[in-house]
Amino acid sequence: MGQIILRLDRVMADRKMSLNELSEKVGVSNVNLSKMKNGKVSAIRFSTLVAICEALDCQPGDILEYVKE
Repeated sequence: MGQIILRLDRVMADRKMSLNELSEKVGVSNVNLSKMKNGKVSAIRFSTLVAICEALDCQPGDILEYVKE
């Protein structure tokens, strides 16, 4: 079975945005964003995904990647 990989770290680096800055813009704690950034989450709310995409000016596909096993 495949899996979804979060590429939040890559998009943040491309945009030169820190975890603290993204946390303030999105309204999600540093701890939760850090878990997302490190792929330690099993789910993400669409409202959070929308806020991240707005803050980073990106598409969900820039952050989420499907990997076939």
